[in-house]
Amino acid sequence: MKRWQFSTVMLWVGLVFLYLPMLILVIYSFNGSKLVTVWGGFSTKWYVELFKDEQILQAVWTSLRIAFYSSTMAVIIGTLAAFVMTRFRRSWGRLTLSNMITAPLVMPDVIIGLSLLLLFVQMGELFGWPAERGMTTVWIAHSTFCAAYVAVVVSSRLRELDFSIEEAGMDLGATPLKVFFVITVPMIAPALVAGWLLSFSLSLDDLVIASFVSGPGSTTLPMVVFSSVRLGVSPKINALATLIILVVSLFAFISWYIARRAERKSKEEMLRISQELEQH
Repeated sequence: MKRWQFSTVMLWVGLVFLYLPMLILVIYSFNGSKLVTVWGGFSTKWYVELFKDEQILQAVWTSLRIAFYSSTMAVIIGTLAAFVMTRFRRSWGRLTLSNMITAPLVMPDVIIGLSLLLLFVQMGELFGWPAERGMTTVWIAHSTFCAAYVAVVVSSRLRELDFSIEEAGMDLGATPLKVFFVITVPMIAPALVAGWLLSFSLSLDDLVIASFVSGPGSTTLPMVVFSSVRLGVSPKINALATLIILVVSLFAFISWYIARRAERKSKEEMLRISQELEQH
């Protein structure tokens, strides 16, 4: 029998360490007992109770809306920032902008949340807006720190592009704006999608920053879950986490299937072209 290598053993240990807690959570979401640590038989009543809990459902809807708006705005801001960082000549202003854009990546969430809270309070006193903290302030806060992640992802893609393609478009009479939307955006589309998905996940998962800048009627799902866990883990939270894991798993499987199918078609097309060339 072939001896297991150290890397193989560590791989399986890492996978068990990562996914065993999720498996236990899924199993206990079907626990009939109200006590999380005591097995009371198989039951789906907590899923029924979950869909009857208006607070959790409202928090899910609020978090999804904020995540969608924040990731969309973050892609717009982050793409523009990445374009500036990669296309402008090296200068003191470019270096300063790059440092300012990437600062939220290394700055603690507590500092970001507190600084944004002070900003919103000061703006409310000086300009009368925002009059109160709510979904708008959470949207602005999430867009601010998510834009940094989008800028890093998109800038790495922009550095790999051949600038001569854009120059050829401008030589043919296209304006820089048309070149950006017709040539540059399609080439960096995978990076834009990746940045949007990353921003959506970060916004949906955020607790610290949202706790500082949220107000009545803008309670997000992580805030509801955190407050529930502090009073004791409810089996409804396990059911909610199981549904989230299921949705993420289905999305990952569909993405993998589409990518694999596209790769297979690409290989078949290349094989067909090579066979035609050999025949000629």
